[in-house]
Amino acid sequence: MEAVPSRARAYVVCVALGALACLLPVLAPVTVPPLVPVPVTHASWWAVCLLAAVYTGCKQLARRSFAGPFYPVLLAAAFLLPPSVAALVPLPGALLAAAGRRPEALRRIWRAAQLALAVWVAAGVHGELGGPAAVADPDLPYALVPAGAAVVAFCGVLTALDGGVRVLAAASPARPGRRGLFARSLAPTAVHGLAGLMMAVLWRSPYGPVAALLVLLPMCVSWWAYAQYHRERAAHQATIRALVQAVDIKDGYTRGHSERVGQASMMIARELGMDDERVEVLRFAGILHDVGKLGVPTRLLRKDGPLTPEERRVIELHPEYGHEMVRGISFLGEARSAILHHHERLDGSGYPYGLRGGQIPECARVVAVADAFDAMTSTRSYRRARPVGTAVRELERCAGTQFDPRMVTALVRALDRHGWHPAVTAEDGTPPPPPGNGAPRVPAKHRAPRAPAGSAGGREEAHG
Repeated sequence: MEAVPSRARAYVVCVALGALACLLPVLAPVTVPPLVPVPVTHASWWAVCLLAAVYTGCKQLARRSFAGPFYPVLLAAAFLLPPSVAALVPLPGALLAAAGRRPEALRRIWRAAQLALAVWVAAGVHGELGGPAAVADPDLPYALVPAGAAVVAFCGVLTALDGGVRVLAAASPARPGRRGLFARSLAPTAVHGLAGLMMAVLWRSPYGPVAALLVLLPMCVSWWAYAQYHRERAAHQATIRALVQAVDIKDGYTRGHSERVGQASMMIARELGMDDERVEVLRFAGILHDVGKLGVPTRLLRKDGPLTPEERRVIELHPEYGHEMVRGISFLGEARSAILHHHERLDGSGYPYGLRGGQIPECARVVAVADAFDAMTSTRSYRRARPVGTAVRELERCAGTQFDPRMVTALVRALDRHGWHPAVTAEDGTPPPPPGNGAPRVPAKHRAPRAPAGSAGGREEAHG
């Protein structure tokens, strides 16, 4: 069973008690006198049962066929019903859905309480702004105002509660990536809210609930397409992970290097203002830049002693090997040219083709800087990592001859903004032991550099 910290458990219990308090006006007839009486008619109970059944069915379908949350039914309930009644709708679906991880009961209770609170708040905001009357008329232009406010409240409650439990479960402050969760969640939730408003308007119209449920058909189609996109993306990630793991197994002395080069490439791309799709491609390029080492004989990568000129030429073929390996993977896009040209240098002294300046693809110039930076700041078997400041000064010194100054400047700005927190190269965080004769083994990729002495990264950048 996965351990859940006691503070996180206490937080879940508090949220569950809060959700129960929201339901008290409905449960009051069989418990205690209600503080705020809620009129619950036969029609309301019928609507609760139907919407709850539809939401439960959507949750079960999501587990088998689709992906991601599906909120139109919950938001339709917030637009149609009083707050305490609407909060009942998500309970069966949340409590019956598979939790995925243990402890299952705690996770189900958490999800049910979180959704009940979010629907309760959304219905309350919608009612305070006169939304039910606008839906019943219907006054569609005006109905968008309370519906929009309800969607913002719904999304805000979900992200706030989710952020709280994540922080308590991880025992750490909120990460920067989580701070933007509300902004990223608001757009898809707004689309679901619009579908929920259409359901509510049709529900109150002469066409009735059957017409309202038809709104879900195009939503389900779009949901399915969205799920297919994520499945395809997951397959891409699995392909890349398999290639990187194969490289790491073959040359364990640089384990983790590929992921860090991908991270640094992404930082540079974002600083340059590239769009999200291209940033992702640059991340792929950084992760796969050394995949061509799979085509290099293992004895050369692990050879003790200096390389012969012939052996060095074989190792220098790894960018071309890598390009051939990934040439048929269409989703990599321009990452393929980055893999081929990441060892080219602005002054034409690089390989495999000795390209100069603007002849080198932009993506390759990004990866070249990221590769050199990580090589200098990573601990290797024969030397400790250089400080980030030292590596940056070396990159700046070689900018204009070896590296594109624009890429170097972008990396420096990104480091100033976000810092650099790389993972250790070796699996256990310690340098690998020396070979039998006691002399530290220097991987072949780091010996006999082609670059002139003093170039950024030194021997680290010879073939890496």
